Amino acid sequence: MPFDNPPMATLQELLGRSSRTFAVGIEILPSPLRGEVTVAYLLLRVSDYLEDNREIEDRDKVVLLEDWRRVLAGGDSRTLIARLNEAREDTPDAFVARHAATVLRGLDRLDPGAREILVRRVRESSAGMARWTERGPVFETEADLDDYMHEVAGRVGHLLTELFVLRLAGLKGVRERMMRLGREFGLALQTVNVIRGLHEDRDRGWIYVPGTFLPEPGIDVRELFDPSNREAAMAVLARLVDKADRHLGAARAYVREIPRRHRGVRLFCLLPLLFAVRTLALSRGNPEVLRRETKMTRRDVAAITCRARVMGFSNRWIDWYCRRLSAAG
Repeated sequence: MPFDNPPMATLQELLGRSSRTFAVGIEILPSPLRGEVTVAYLLLRVSDYLEDNREIEDRDKVVLLEDWRRVLAGGDSRTLIARLNEAREDTPDAFVARHAATVLRGLDRLDPGAREILVRRVRESSAGMARWTERGPVFETEADLDDYMHEVAGRVGHLLTELFVLRLAGLKGVRERMMRLGREFGLALQTVNVIRGLHEDRDRGWIYVPGTFLPEPGIDVRELFDPSNREAAMAVLARLVDKADRHLGAARAYVREIPRRHRGVRLFCLLPLLFAVRTLALSRGNPEVLRRETKMTRRDVAAITCRARVMGFSNRWIDWYCRRLSAAG
């Protein structure tokens, strides 16, 4: 069914209200990828709501995430939909959750091959979210943090890669490499999100800092952002920035694997990469990150988007522009 039929237009409205930046990227994609990625994104926003919201106790979140997995597999959705309709938070995730029935109808309208990929990958991610919700916000090592980020973002890289291989000519031969790089791409974007959210996540008790990143033994990660621990906090920020930078190298390699003739898909992947590079440059050595979210200006977004549209076909330009964005702190 065409993407602009009424049910999919409703999904497009949900997308626009939940993420203007992501909506811009999706609009660049060719059909049927545009509709498939829209549905995938919205399904994952429902999962995010069930994991992140402050309205539901953790033990209930685990149950509801399992209910969501059953619904995605074809189970009766009425009880869960009724519960999601009661979401009261004024957040993009809650907004999408209140319209989960519309998102599920969009899923049902997809071609079987794409639908199978979405159901399998979103169910996997939701299971990982439930496991971490049950485990709690304890990240002793970088491997712990990577495990969490794999569930919420690395699997998204796998989902998108499978859709690209399904729909685009010339990718089957590099599928396994792209799956590995796609996971790293997801970890790159999630690490940048961790940096952006340092000030906010601590308020809900989730501090995405491995114990091994702390510069001194004996510092409680919950006290990391106290003014008395400013030096330690800046050292942790530096390690997170370096980590994101390493993952972004794999993200650049991922974009290079997409043939130039698939311009829309290439640009869809390139924009979040460039935005992440710019955000990381603004965060590096910046103590304000510990107090409020680091954001690009609208002018930055417009300039990066314009340049990527014109020059994004060139792998050499991408490498050069990433270096330039990184240097412009």
